[in-house]
Amino acid sequence: MRTQVVIVGGGPSGLLLGQLLHCAGIENIVVERQSGDYVLGRIRAGVLEQVTMDLLKQAGVDKRARAEGLPHDGIELLFKGARHRIDLNGLTGGKQVTVYGQTEVTHDLMDARAAAGLTTIYNAAPVSLHDFDTASPRVRYQKDGATHEIACDFIAGCDGYHGISRASVPADALHLYEKVYPFGWLGVLADVPPLSHELIYANTPRGFALCSMRSATRSRYYVQVGTEERVENWSDDAFWNELRNRLDPEAREHLVTGPSLEKSIAPLRSFVAEPMRFGSLLLAGDAAHIVPPTGAKGLNLATADVGYLSRALEIFYREHSASALDRYSELCLRRVWKAERFSWWFTSLMHRFPDNGEFGQKIQEAELDYLVNSRAASTSLAENYVGLPLESF
Repeated sequence: MRTQVVIVGGGPSGLLLGQLLHCAGIENIVVERQSGDYVLGRIRAGVLEQVTMDLLKQAGVDKRARAEGLPHDGIELLFKGARHRIDLNGLTGGKQVTVYGQTEVTHDLMDARAAAGLTTIYNAAPVSLHDFDTASPRVRYQKDGATHEIACDFIAGCDGYHGISRASVPADALHLYEKVYPFGWLGVLADVPPLSHELIYANTPRGFALCSMRSATRSRYYVQVGTEERVENWSDDAFWNELRNRLDPEAREHLVTGPSLEKSIAPLRSFVAEPMRFGSLLLAGDAAHIVPPTGAKGLNLATADVGYLSRALEIFYREHSASALDRYSELCLRRVWKAERFSWWFTSLMHRFPDNGEFGQKIQEAELDYLVNSRAASTSLAENYVGLPLESF
């Protein structure tokens, strides 16, 4: 087979790239090592920035997100037993975020790809990348006992942190940056109404908690736990009791509990691989960077990468110029490091760190007090939370 772009990875970033390229008249094939059902079954993020919503619209897949998504104009910070609202909309000139589950985004993109008759190859394993340091890259994979190969102009590595794309790059060509946090998030998904219309981020003596949602009837809750914790040690009752203990009295009274649909522990890390282009191979999303989930940046960074990459490829094929592709890594990484800084800062502000002690807690409380009482500080938080616009090539 031959196509213009092979997209390795059939998650939301790879599927969105495929749809954007299709809309621009650029041929592409998506190669995914897992099944479609497996991809849809992954429980991930749910807070979409305006840039992500705009890209979904550009790809023609925003109808359900706008109809069923929950627009949010603010968030609440809970500390010292009281909640304080950050007015995202008012502080950013009318911007907001939309709560719409990543699983639903993936579903919409899969449906659009199928409706357009575009090729997606699932259960392709193992996948290997070849000659991406030349003008004739190839992607090889096995399926149904046979080996297949696709020739292309470019390979887009959208296959995540553990994928083959970054792993195929020679180690001496990569500069890796990483910070591992000394705790994780124990998360529960349940079919219960959300505690509040807006997200609540809590800094408490017992550790961090987050009250979020996926819809008007499905909620997502998290509590900070040690790295040694195991999911099997947490019953539903134990989780709900711990969450209650980290909320203010009013929130405790309104919390609705129920059986968990999914329960998992996610470690927190910050990770960046530089650069993001290696000849004909271009990395996007988690293949190149990971952020702690505190700032809700993971999926949004991936879609921003895809936005840059689709534009760069469109310019390449339309104008026969590689100038935008040559700037792809630079523009992405500028945005990535700003998101890494914000996610690190917000994580540091809201969590209990084992070695901070009483002094560290007092510093956190002082910064939170300054944050909610200073318009300038609140504006900085709001601008970063709703997301920065994409730069032009």
